[in-house]
Amino acid sequence: MESVLIIPALNPDEKLITLVEKLKQNDIRIVIINDGSEEKYDNIFKLLKYKFRCELCTHTKNMGKGVALKTGIRYASLKYPDCSGYVTADADGQHSTEDILKVADTLDKNPDSLVLGTRDFDKKNIPFKSRWGNRITSFVFLLSTSHQCSDTQTGLRGIPKQFTEMCLSIPGDRYEYEMNMLLETGKNGIPFIYVPIETIYLEDNKSSHFHAIKDSVCIYLNILKFSLSSLASAIIDLTLFTVFVNYLFGTGSAGILAATVTARVMSGCVNFMINKHWVFQSKNNNSSEVLQYMVLFFSQMMLSWLFVTCLSNLSVNLTIIKILVDSSLFLLSYQIQKNLIFHKKRKGYNLK
Repeated sequence: MESVLIIPALNPDEKLITLVEKLKQNDIRIVIINDGSEEKYDNIFKLLKYKFRCELCTHTKNMGKGVALKTGIRYASLKYPDCSGYVTADADGQHSTEDILKVADTLDKNPDSLVLGTRDFDKKNIPFKSRWGNRITSFVFLLSTSHQCSDTQTGLRGIPKQFTEMCLSIPGDRYEYEMNMLLETGKNGIPFIYVPIETIYLEDNKSSHFHAIKDSVCIYLNILKFSLSSLASAIIDLTLFTVFVNYLFGTGSAGILAATVTARVMSGCVNFMINKHWVFQSKNNNSSEVLQYMVLFFSQMMLSWLFVTCLSNLSVNLTIIKILVDSSLFLLSYQIQKNLIFHKKRKGYNLK
């Protein structure tokens, strides 16, 4: 195994010792990160360091899994400059020795890809929280990147060394870091390799430190911000459209067009500023973004007008029709703005 194993740990139990003992029989280099564990767990970390010769990094307080992983990657890159990459695994016994070695071997053979140990979430022993949490995050990932990933929550990953700088620059202190890593690698065109692994949940996953509500909010933050921005703009757009079509321009084809254009121009200005500065936090050239946004803006506006006009003969309120039409254009608009208009250009990555 040419890579280095990185294991972040918070209040670990004997399962971590058992795992490390088996791994050391295969002469694996291991970096353990004590992410602010309680003092009563010090003996476990001392055993890992002195008996099993693991490298130990210690946080004086809990910093979160994202910070712990970055600490481990940074340390391993300096301590083992000859390594091929980094394999990350969890400390709670959910990853078997065989699966860790399998991911490491796949990484050694594929130095240009992100290797993901993927579980089968259709099995009966999967806890409800984990099953539906993964389904939701997989769906959000598909919407955000147009890439299918069946196990977005997997902690067993193989990261090529050439992606060190990228991994250290990815934002996220807690579990959202792992999702951000997938988003960033997908955005940079880095291929994923999926390695089937055993699905292990001990005591209904009670040892996991994943906080469903708190960490889910962090994971979905970008798409939530975009949704809020779109909702605010949609309220402005629909309110103005309703007023204009009923009291100013009329309900004919020309009236619908005039109401759509006027309302969309006013709400679009608000939407552009919110998305640029709050949602995507873009610092790119304003004129370029404005031009691209205008193309998207008018294309979306004309499609909205076309579909609303075509459906206006139905015995349904025009505002309801417009809501349905604009909702279907939402996901397309998100993809274009995220990946084309407000795309962040990161420099310094050794990407091929």
